[in-house]
Amino acid sequence: MNQEWHALSPDEALSALSSRRSGLSEAEAKVRWLKHGPNELMARRKTSPVLAFLRQFLSPLIYVLLVAVIISAAVGHFLDASVIMGVLILNAIIGFVQETRAEKAMEALIQMAAPRARVRREGQVRLMPAREIVPGDIVLLETGDKVPADARLIEVSNLKVNEAMLTGESMPVDKSTEALHGAVPLAERKNMVHMGTIVNYGRATALVVRTGMATDIGQIATAIQEIKQERTPLQKNISKLSRYIVTLFLGICALLVVVGVLKGLAWLEVFLLAVAAAVSAIPEGLPAVVTVVLAVGMRIMARRNAIIRKLVAVETLGSATVICSDKTGTLTLNEMTVQRLYLNGQWIEVTGEGYAPQGEFRRDGQVVDPQSEPSLKLLLQIGALCNDALLIGEKEACCDIFGDPTEGALLVAATKAGINKEKLEKAFPRLDEIPFQSEKQYMATLHPRDGGRVAYVKGAVERLLSLSKYHLKDGRAVPLTEADVSAIMEANTILAQQALRVIAVGYVELPRELEDLKDEDIRGGLVFVGLMGMADPPREETKEAIRLARQAGIRVIMITGDHKVTAEAIARKLNLPSGKTVTGAELQQMSDEELASQIEDISVFARIEPLHKLRIVNALKRRGHVVAMTGDGVNDAPALKAADIGIAMGITGTDVAKESSDMILADDNFTSVVAAVEEGRVIFNRLRNVIFFLLSTNLGELLALALTIVFVGKAPLLAVQIIWVNLVTDTAVAVPLGLEPKVGDELRQPPRHPKVGLLFPGLLLRIGFMATMMGIGVFAIFNWAQMRMTLAEARTIAFCSVVAFEWFRAFNARSDEYTVFRLGVWRNRWLLMSISVAVMLQLAVVYLPFLQVAFGTVPLALDRWGIVLLGGGSLFVIEEARKALFPRLFSSGKWRPRKNNGEQPSGSQSLDRNKGT
Repeated sequence: MNQEWHALSPDEALSALSSRRSGLSEAEAKVRWLKHGPNELMARRKTSPVLAFLRQFLSPLIYVLLVAVIISAAVGHFLDASVIMGVLILNAIIGFVQETRAEKAMEALIQMAAPRARVRREGQVRLMPAREIVPGDIVLLETGDKVPADARLIEVSNLKVNEAMLTGESMPVDKSTEALHGAVPLAERKNMVHMGTIVNYGRATALVVRTGMATDIGQIATAIQEIKQERTPLQKNISKLSRYIVTLFLGICALLVVVGVLKGLAWLEVFLLAVAAAVSAIPEGLPAVVTVVLAVGMRIMARRNAIIRKLVAVETLGSATVICSDKTGTLTLNEMTVQRLYLNGQWIEVTGEGYAPQGEFRRDGQVVDPQSEPSLKLLLQIGALCNDALLIGEKEACCDIFGDPTEGALLVAATKAGINKEKLEKAFPRLDEIPFQSEKQYMATLHPRDGGRVAYVKGAVERLLSLSKYHLKDGRAVPLTEADVSAIMEANTILAQQALRVIAVGYVELPRELEDLKDEDIRGGLVFVGLMGMADPPREETKEAIRLARQAGIRVIMITGDHKVTAEAIARKLNLPSGKTVTGAELQQMSDEELASQIEDISVFARIEPLHKLRIVNALKRRGHVVAMTGDGVNDAPALKAADIGIAMGITGTDVAKESSDMILADDNFTSVVAAVEEGRVIFNRLRNVIFFLLSTNLGELLALALTIVFVGKAPLLAVQIIWVNLVTDTAVAVPLGLEPKVGDELRQPPRHPKVGLLFPGLLLRIGFMATMMGIGVFAIFNWAQMRMTLAEARTIAFCSVVAFEWFRAFNARSDEYTVFRLGVWRNRWLLMSISVAVMLQLAVVYLPFLQVAFGTVPLALDRWGIVLLGGGSLFVIEEARKALFPRLFSSGKWRPRKNNGEQPSGSQSLDRNKGT
């Protein structure tokens, strides 16, 4: 489709694509979708299953084992070579399955966060996935949207688009609908919008002309595909930890070789033993387990409506000390209903709930007909015309709102008075507008009226009063006096004290020749009409979430654009901690140092503009906090990026906010933020459990080998037995440990200091204690056995003892504080299943003749199993008793660095600050 769309007029472009302003029909859209395919860039080429499987062998440790296979085969040990190769293949299969499942989970999450667009089809506006858009579709754009496809503009209102990603031009481009003739460079095509660019200001209607790979950005998609996927700090630190362990343990293995040769062991036996010991000691499966645990954790978070965009957020959630939350829609329901009106110095009550357009207007208990009261009718008309929301399903019993809930409430109030927005817009069409921006705190629309022009305005009470010269009294515009301003502000305070959000409306008469509405047209000539108070009730579940957050050591700060009194009333209803309330005007007067010094005492920020949020984030970080910040607007993006965890709204959030965030709330609910913090802590605890299990068992095996070779002069296990333990038993247990259900006390723990990684002093002590006990236990069992029975039987007992130690250790590893009975013996079904499979496999290795030959085992009598289970069972009992009596014995440094035990978490570092492992 090489048509020069910028050279066509809007009607010519519509005709060329056989489309119309009311949009395509569903049948037409389906045919075009089959022809053009989904509107998405070609996904990064996936690794083929064969290559993904072969990638499991890309490890220095595996290379060593493959060399061992070759040497074993070369010297005639074909059985050993076959068994080692078989175990390597089994391990590769397990790794391949785990990675594939993790990748599929990630893909599912990406789809959940996929962009959506407003599309007009068959005359109806609907919100749909951007990938379903086809050439000929009519899309509606407004401030904060990401343009879903290349499109020819057919209607615009003050549209400015940031096209830096395509053209490199940092300033937003003013857009228009006029045709452009001749060879026009991409950067100068002012009647076109391009996929992936951002609407900075205004709104527009556009005709989609190119989708997917046919778009301008699609032509550079290949370059995008070359970008490597960045690993998270946690994954990098796991790799670094693995390298340290490799270096340390390979040194120990080299020492084993020397001691083994001095003790008279054969060179080949010593070599195979050293290789097996290296594999035994090094947790080469750890990075894969971490990936699986993170992916599964993200899937659980998604089920709780927290969609993680960046893995790094999972790591940081456990460190959060402050959550700065928007009020509307997050702490409250965002289901506005106009309840009280103030005009002409009188109060009018509005009945009805939600978005159903049924209700009455009452003054002093008497029903009022808005159609017979010009001032009331005008107030409601302004609310309906200076409004971008749509009331859906008007004729049915239940209705819904398409657009901003505040605007929806105004529209419903007008509908209750018999005012139909569609008919009203035909009588008074919108000629121009000044879109709402938080900095301006008002919106204005231009309409024809009585042969001239009129601008209808709605916004914050203080802002409209500052613009007003007159007010409406008994149907006439009269000068606005100080007494009038005082009365209006008193009414505003009354509404705010009732926790009502207040919107003021007004109008200004303008000359007929005015075409473009500017700020200066509004300033100083506005006629103030009245106030509309609407309720946005707090979410019931939010109170409990705030309580849990406080219990978890997390402060909750409410940020709102509402009046100070309204904000304080809502804060009381939500049971927010007592503290100061600071307005945007007061914040503006503070220096950064003053704000930082007072921030600990502030619980509510009222009348806040988006750019104030950035200062709030920075002030909290200067005080050492790890900050989670919510946002939904274009201007929230800087604060979301600056916060340690930027959280965008999934329902009301703009594409810009979502792109700037680390996490998206699918339900815009504060409760989901607290749930995400809890899951973040759960994931970190799971990873610590896995690391404890792998390091304590691997170090225990290595210690047993060292003690036995040094003091007995014989190897307690054959090389193939060690490899079996490491690559089958360890792998079988580590992943289920990473799926351990949450304990339930995660929100009773303090936030984790950012400098505290997966390993901490107490955990290292616990690893050392358990590894030492296991090493001594296996050494003692083998030494006892080799003096009383054949070497093959002694090795079989030692082999089974190591495996039994690991079975019991897996149950110990489920928690460092709670006993297995407190956790619930049967709660981790995956762990029970994996250990059951491991038990059956071990029995097979001991009792099946062909496996006995392969692994050098002999059948064990029943009483020998008593010896096998005694060691692991005794250590299990000791550790469980320790948890019951001294649950915090190994908790030193678990949440805070031991040397800075009293300091606040350091929030001055960004999301990649997890230095420690």
